[in-house]
Amino acid sequence: MSYVLLSAELVEAIHDAVLNPGELQGLARDKSLEGALARVDNRILYGMIEDVFDLAASYAEAISQGHCFNDANKRTAHQAMDVCLDLNGVEIAWQPEDVGQQIIRLAQRLDDAGEMADWLRAQAGA
Repeated sequence: MSYVLLSAELVEAIHDAVLNPGELQGLARDKSLEGALARVDNRILYGMIEDVFDLAASYAEAISQGHCFNDANKRTAHQAMDVCLDLNGVEIAWQPEDVGQQIIRLAQRLDDAGEMADWLRAQAGA
């Protein structure tokens, strides 16, 4: 299956859009956004992405756990996940508290991308 993938430039633009006034802009000095996103590419390469929900969850995991930005990593992870779903034809009406808790669990490694993908499927009624 063919997917619309997220580029590092798009993820940076998403990050810039979710920042609030006074929050730290830019990439963290010792982290690589390209490296974090390469995790998603590797999952695709090794057949670990079965559907768009796996793909979106993988982006959320890579971004939330990669801490590539100085601020707003979890918000960027959520928005990137949402953009990935939208670009691949899936729209979800988010409950902000629920999705926020899921992203926090993912960032803290209490859940993994597979569990997030299952949650996304349930939200989409898939």
